[in-house]
Amino acid sequence: MPVMDGFEATALIRKWDEETNRRTPIIALTANVTAEQQAQCFAAGMDDYLAKPFTNAQLSDVVSRWLVPNIPLVGGPTAA
Repeated sequence: MPVMDGFEATALIRKWDEETNRRTPIIALTANVTAEQQAQCFAAGMDDYLAKPFTNAQLSDVVSRWLVPNIPLVGGPTAA
């Protein structure tokens, strides 16, 4: 990313999570598929990991693990 990397972004999101008492799912998308890189992602506070290239089915599977039904997305529309 041009301004910050995924680890810096994760740290900022986790700080915001602490301030708002929320937990935002973070899924790492990376071409680096080593066990060391995966461990580094989890140590940084990421929740899951998907190696590139990936299929639509793999993306759907990992995202569905972190979706919570009937909970509006932050900043998204809310039920009336």
